[in-house]
Amino acid sequence: MRIVVGSDERTHLTDVVLEELRRRGFEVEPVGPLAGVKQSWSEVARIVAEKVARGEADEGILFCWTGTGVSIAANKVPGIRAALCDDAETARGARLWNNANVLCMSLRRTSEAIAKEILEAWFSTRYIPNPEDDACLAQVAEIERTYWKASEPIRT
Repeated sequence: MRIVVGSDERTHLTDVVLEELRRRGFEVEPVGPLAGVKQSWSEVARIVAEKVARGEADEGILFCWTGTGVSIAANKVPGIRAALCDDAETARGARLWNNANVLCMSLRRTSEAIAKEILEAWFSTRYIPNPEDDACLAQVAEIERTYWKASEPIRT
């Protein structure tokens, strides 16, 4: 599985997460400061989200100080369901009920131990199609179609 990971700054936490992803055998593509390129949280979020939306990565992981900025920016890209997760149970629910494809975490609030718990829940949980959640996800897709022109290609 290919995971694209971005942050507006490189920290001990981002290094730990990159190492953990590689340990799990994922193909990891760091972007922004994690790849040595100075970029804002909004730029990094857009790059990660677009790579996931285009199928260049299976999933994405994003960080910023609070995690809210990257989650807001990523969710502007059609097809992205970015979830800000502060704990393993939230990550599990985001996958199980929302079919989330981009995990967002706070650099300020997330410890190394909590990040590993979140990753474990995220990668061990899959969306299980069901009428109620399928209907909700279809409504989210309809919202995207309403506010985004389907003919507009994602910028590369």
